[in-house]
Amino acid sequence: MLTAVGLGPGDAELLTLKAVRLLQEADTVFVPGGIAFDLVKPYCKNIVTLDFPMTRDEAEISRCMEANAVKILPAAKSGNAVFGLIGDPNYYSTFSRLAEAVRNLSPDIEVETVPGISSITAVASHAKISVNGAFIVTDGPVEPSTKIVMKVVRPLEKKAALEEEGYNDFTVVERMYMEGETVYQGELPEKTHYFSIMIARKK
Repeated sequence: MLTAVGLGPGDAELLTLKAVRLLQEADTVFVPGGIAFDLVKPYCKNIVTLDFPMTRDEAEISRCMEANAVKILPAAKSGNAVFGLIGDPNYYSTFSRLAEAVRNLSPDIEVETVPGISSITAVASHAKISVNGAFIVTDGPVEPSTKIVMKVVRPLEKKAALEEEGYNDFTVVERMYMEGETVYQGELPEKTHYFSIMIARKK
């Protein structure tokens, strides 16, 4: 099994309790570099540093992912392997491509992700500002390919409005991490609880 664990924005005290537990329980912990290594070191018995060169060369990136997947796969097959990375593994991280490379080698491998405090949320606290209205996070493009909408109590109405903007893939998570949690994909309900989040994507 391979689990990607978000290590937060770099402050050792901002690791989650779940991250610490998974690091302690792991047979092998893989990290992409020095900051991540320092964060996991107090909790791990076996740490392997992987090389992720900073480049825009797509061929080099693919070779890097394949080489690292080869290193990770034996540990993931024989025991509990953890990949620890700064931030959150599903937001602007290399893990999605790394996980794809691992699955290409072994399609049946179980892969999970554990969220971490991302720079997107941490920066407001660090800058001592409050964000109370709608906002866009982007790594460059003006028109986002993904929208995350909070407090979606009428998913079908919101879906129809977003389809007008070109979005065509919708997921709603209701009462996340709470009793009665439900994940809707494809068929959406007419109404959901106040604690519901929609992820709309252009695919």
